[in-house]
Amino acid sequence: MASLVVDRKPHVVCIPYPAHGHVTSMLKLTKLLHFKGFRITFVNTKFNNQRVLNSRGSDALKGLPDFCFETIPDGLPPSDLNATQDIPALCESILKNCLSPFKNLVLRLNESAESASTPPINCIISDGMMSFTQDTTLELGILEVMFWTTSACGFMGYLHY
Repeated sequence: MASLVVDRKPHVVCIPYPAHGHVTSMLKLTKLLHFKGFRITFVNTKFNNQRVLNSRGSDALKGLPDFCFETIPDGLPPSDLNATQDIPALCESILKNCLSPFKNLVLRLNESAESASTPPINCIISDGMMSFTQDTTLELGILEVMFWTTSACGFMGYLHY
């Protein structure tokens, strides 16, 4: 009788703000965590995900068994994929529209952990600009770390804004 072997690696969900510098910094962090033995789920917006696929090809986001990519909508209407998104509209849309899709994703990942050989989520690392994630982590009792990609000077300016 074969037994189901459950992956005991810590499972971290990472969600950057959907702008190039934020995504790049979060990817660097996730690579380090993955190297140290963490299972990673990297969450991007559908818009940014499609931009990566268009620029790097269809294999660009094929992860490893313990490093996968997921998407959530940013809530904005479809636009030219070569255009830069309107940052104020993106900020507003993220705060209004991303909580429910993100929570559903977290619930789905934890539900699939019960029936598959993947571990449940131990921690969520959110970009400091993606504060809506705190509602989900508080409700579900998941540890959260806010990741700030700005310099110390920029962070201090943000705190005084």
